[in-house]
Amino acid sequence: MCLGVPGKIISISGDDPLTRMGKVSFGGILKEVCLAYVPDAQVGDYVIVHVGFAISRLDEQQAQQVFEYLRQIDELRGLEEGTT
Repeated sequence: MCLGVPGKIISISGDDPLTRMGKVSFGGILKEVCLAYVPDAQVGDYVIVHVGFAISRLDEQQAQQVFEYLRQIDELRGLEEGTT
């Protein structure tokens, strides 16, 4: 299964649209991400990241909804692990 994870762009480096990179925060964990597929993304935007590439932008409300789904999944996994 492939999973795209939302993150918030903290900083951007590079001027060339094909090599622009961004520091993206995933709940406080910072990772370098290629921004070539989202040339209009700016600092403060939320993006969906898959295998090191930002593949789309999304608004903060959508990002928070995804974060909530991920929290629920983790809680369900904890319940499943507790029953074995």
